[in-house]
Amino acid sequence: MFDLSGKVALVTGIGGPVDAFSNGKAIAMLLARQGAIIEGTDIDRSAGANTVAAIRDAGGAAYCSCVNATDQIGVEDWVKASAAKHDRIDILVNNVGQSEPGGPVSMDAATWQAQIALNLDAAFYTMQAVLPYMVAAKAGSIINISSIAGQRYIGKLQVGYAAAKAGLMQLTKTTAVIHAKDNVRLNCVVPGLMHTPMLNRMAQKYAGSDLDRFIAKRNAMVPMRRMGNAQDVANAALFLAADESSYVTATEIVVDGGITAATQGDLP
Repeated sequence: MFDLSGKVALVTGIGGPVDAFSNGKAIAMLLARQGAIIEGTDIDRSAGANTVAAIRDAGGAAYCSCVNATDQIGVEDWVKASAAKHDRIDILVNNVGQSEPGGPVSMDAATWQAQIALNLDAAFYTMQAVLPYMVAAKAGSIINISSIAGQRYIGKLQVGYAAAKAGLMQLTKTTAVIHAKDNVRLNCVVPGLMHTPMLNRMAQKYAGSDLDRFIAKRNAMVPMRRMGNAQDVANAALFLAADESSYVTATEIVVDGGITAATQGDLP
């Protein structure tokens, strides 16, 4: 099952540390393990190289280009080069994203615009560049990594991120309906509270750098009483990338330990 042999997968934001798994690194490594050829991007050249090395050490095929996901021309050039190299694009995973704190009054316009650019515009740019190849081939799967912050308020002032992730889900659904006739599928993976290397930076932004307290608070918010991890996100992405999900489009797989189905008062 979930055989991706010979398929070409474009994944944004694949970088990660040597000894830990970001969402992008976990996704790229899992797709490669199932046989996909990975064409990745990361704004951090060394972080991207870590993932490429891990994939190659495991016997897979991977490449990474240093691309700013918010640079439309750079994204278009990367997609064109990938298509020219492999003569096909089968899978696109838009993984890039990051939250910044701020409410509707406190967030300045520059931060708002940067949040929309990184969490929504970047996915639009890759989709716009990739879709003509998939439509021509009458096949393809696009997976956008959203967030439960786009579905409900989760206790953090991050209105730019929340709005962008909500927009990403609707962009995905609308585009999926438009291109269903072309056998091009689009879906979202919607992670909840995840324990990834980004947690350290989030604790600095949202918890005064008190990482232990931040982890304990997030664990307590989840009905399963623990955060998920990058592998949980990667597993959902693999299902949507593979032929086993060939009749799944215009929807979301929520990977959140039950948090969006509950309120704090519901937790036993």
